[in-house]
Amino acid sequence: MVKLNKIYTRTGDDGSTGLVDGSRTAKHSARIVAIGKVDEANSSIGLAAAALGESEHAAALFRIQNDMFDLGADLATPSEDGDFAPSEMVLRVVASQVAWLEQAIDALNEGLEPLTSFVLPGGSEAAARTHVARAASRAAERAVVALGDSEPINPQALAYINRLSDYLFVLARVLNDNGCADVKWVPGANR
Repeated sequence: MVKLNKIYTRTGDDGSTGLVDGSRTAKHSARIVAIGKVDEANSSIGLAAAALGESEHAAALFRIQNDMFDLGADLATPSEDGDFAPSEMVLRVVASQVAWLEQAIDALNEGLEPLTSFVLPGGSEAAARTHVARAASRAAERAVVALGDSEPINPQALAYINRLSDYLFVLARVLNDNGCADVKWVPGANR
């Protein structure tokens, strides 16, 4: 259980921040940039969920937001030896979280007509917010990949953030009247 009595600690005034293992790193390190991008994506998902009221899609986004905190905790727990097994002391993204996203993508995509064009990120307000969350999740994915170029990261964490943007894309289409209200890209339309 997390308990935060005091919000500021002053320990980061030197430009560093603490990781789960007790070590400290620069606030501009690849690890902290990745964690920050995951937080930005999570906030964007919250904004999308706010447009959905009490619906099954909002509930799915709330579940994903919880998983995104798991992802942040995973990234905040370095593993020098590449051991990414979860334990009572170490929270890791696991294969079942990735599998849930894949099943959710398949279920949403089942009722959609195949795409015949790229779609512009818009349509209904809910779809537009979901597209913003999708773009933020892609930025988070790029940051996680960049971290993985220099330090070991959990392969399931990378798989999760990769699937997330696919889920959000398909959800945006569903929110656009099952794709009927998608705004199609017309190449060269304004030449």
